[in-house]
Amino acid sequence: MPESKENDAAESGRSDAENSALKAGKLSAPQKRWLKKGLEQPGGKLPLFDDNGREIPARTIRACIDGGWAEPWFSNPIKPDWLVCKLTPAAIEALSASQKNKKS
Repeated sequence: MPESKENDAAESGRSDAENSALKAGKLSAPQKRWLKKGLEQPGGKLPLFDDNGREIPARTIRACIDGGWAEPWFSNPIKPDWLVCKLTPAAIEALSASQKNKKS
């Protein structure tokens, strides 16, 4: 079997939690920091600014949306270019799986 089909077959046999845990390893440090902030907020709302008051880079936000870890929540009528996002269930699983792995 070609290597790519073997990988697809192996991934399809894994549970969603295992797939989320594997995807967590693909998060960059800035993405992980940003997503962890959503765990502390009602509804999983993700911040627009970091702890120093700087805007979260659009590249980080877009990468998390493309990865399935964040989703647009609503559009901001005052600043339509800002992406107001919240965590997805996959992100919550991935982040909690990565925290469990660190503790063990």
